[in-house]
Amino acid sequence: MVIIVVLAITFIKPIYPHDQILQHAGTLLLMIPLVYDLKKGRMPYSAFLGLSLFTILHIIGARYIYSYVPYSEWIVSTGIVDAGFFSGNRNYYDRFVHFMFGFLLFPYIMFLCQKRLRLGDMTAILFSWLIIQTGSMIYELFEWLLTVFMAPEDAESYNGQQGDIWDAQKDMALALIGSTIPAVWYWCKRLFKRE
Repeated sequence: MVIIVVLAITFIKPIYPHDQILQHAGTLLLMIPLVYDLKKGRMPYSAFLGLSLFTILHIIGARYIYSYVPYSEWIVSTGIVDAGFFSGNRNYYDRFVHFMFGFLLFPYIMFLCQKRLRLGDMTAILFSWLIIQTGSMIYELFEWLLTVFMAPEDAESYNGQQGDIWDAQKDMALALIGSTIPAVWYWCKRLFKRE
């Protein structure tokens, strides 16, 4: 329900209507397992929560086509930091979401590996980690293909590279770091459970 409310709010007076619709192709993919689980209720809470939070982050990013999410203004308005804290022109929201892709989706992928593929704990941890890396790479290849087939300004708008030629590599590295944290946590949990 919260996801639907956030999605509806982001469509009020859209800033980039054409680009926002294109961005929501990913939202539809994320919603499929969530809607399915609402009917079946088989997903662990950590997996459902991670998938839900990532979907909300993506919906917010889609409204502002990632490159223009006013996160710095939001944080400054809370009084936590002053405006001078955020230096430079780059909007780092997309980098944050790539990190969270690895971190928040890991429990869901782990669930799929254990329940659907029936992998043991250690193998499921490794496969989940590898699936996150593969998903991150496939997404970056998709963005590259957009640059080949779309008008340059449309591709730049969707991809959110913001002039960084190493954007794809940095995004994949952040997904790797994000997925490594829960992988180590699951591994330690499994290790200490055996003793």
